[in-house]
Order: sequence, then C-alpha cells, then structure tokens
Amino acid sequence: MAQIIKVNPTRMELSKLKKRLKTAQRGHKLLKDKRDELVKQFLELVHKTRDLRAEVEGKLKLSHEAFAGVSAVMSPQSLEEALIFPKQSVELSPSSKNIMSVDVPVFDYKMNGNSSDIFSYGFAFTSAELDGAIQGLSDILPQLVELAEKEKSVMLLASEIEKTRRRVNALEHVLIPNLQVTIKSIVMKLDENERGNTTRLMKVKDMVLKQKDRY
Repeated sequence: MAQIIKVNPTRMELSKLKKRLKTAQRGHKLLKDKRDELVKQFLELVHKTRDLRAEVEGKLKLSHEAFAGVSAVMSPQSLEEALIFPKQSVELSPSSKNIMSVDVPVFDYKMNGNSSDIFSYGFAFTSAELDGAIQGLSDILPQLVELAEKEKSVMLLASEIEKTRRRVNALEHVLIPNLQVTIKSIVMKLDENERGNTTRLMKVKDMVLKQKDRY
C-alpha cells in the first residue's frame, strides 16, 4: 500500500516531487526495457548452453569409456608413464564483452607445442585404444572452453536480471505510488489552503465594506 512521504506541503516541494516522479517513471521504463532484453539474451544463451553441454557430456562419456578400455589392456603404471610428460600445454587468456551493461567472459586459448603431435609416448609400448582416447579429449577441449564461457555468462546474466527485476518492482510498487499519493495529498492541501485564503479575503472585504458604509 502506498504511503505518503513526509515533506512540507509547499509548492516548491510539489515541484520537486513532480520532477522526481517524472524521473522515476522514465527510469522505470528504461529498466523494464533492459530487463526484457536481458531475459531475451539470457534465454537464447541458455538454449545454446544446454545443447552444448549435452554434446560435451556425450563426448566425455565416450572418452571415459575409451580410457576404461585402455585400462583393461594396459597396466596403471604403463598408462601413467605414457601420460606423465605431455608434449603440449594450453594457455588461456580471459577477456570480456558487454551484454546490456553486463561484462561476460570471453576465453581465448592457444596450444603451446606441436599441434600435429599430441601424443607424449611412443607407439611401441602402448595400445591403439589410448591413441583414440587422447585424440577424443583433444577434440573436446575447444568445446569445454566454450561451455565454461557460456555457463559463466548465464550466471552473470541471471544475477543482473534479478537485480534489475528488484529495481523495477521497487519503482513500480513502492517509489512511484508513494510519490503519486504524496503529490495528490499536497495538491489537496494547497487547494484547501487556497479556498481558506479566498474565504478569509472575502470576509475581510465584507468587513471593510460594512465599516465603510457605517462611516
């Protein structure tokens, strides 16, 4: 329920409140437009992220099964020796881009090492299944980086949507109604004072006229 703001019922305060109301209504419209656009961007990103996650999880499942097959034909010690010294490393460079005043992450990465040679072991003492498992993980890496980028962006957009929603509600259900009832109250008070002043002036005029007639 709207509440009257405690201010002096003067024309100066009335002018200030009208300006505040106009600003609040303009801000409310801008925030609603921002919220709607954020929701649109959020839903599009959620659909893309959901599809990408399903694809990545499917590939990771296949990779896990491939490594399970490798473990069946190679001893843990041989597998550890084959993978202990990788030939490549990944360098990740984070940056950001702006979506409706929200800075979302952008991850750029590059491989350090010979991109055509991802196997850190000789083929004489390892199984062919290991080659396939390593290749599968290497192929998934770009999608894993993209998935991390999109999921973090979804979290940030969701947080901004919630903040914007609270601001819209505060303006729509608290500040704007309070300003409107306060303005109405001051207008009624000023009108009442104006009528009172008019009545007093009329009485004074009558008294002056009567006194003039008496003399």
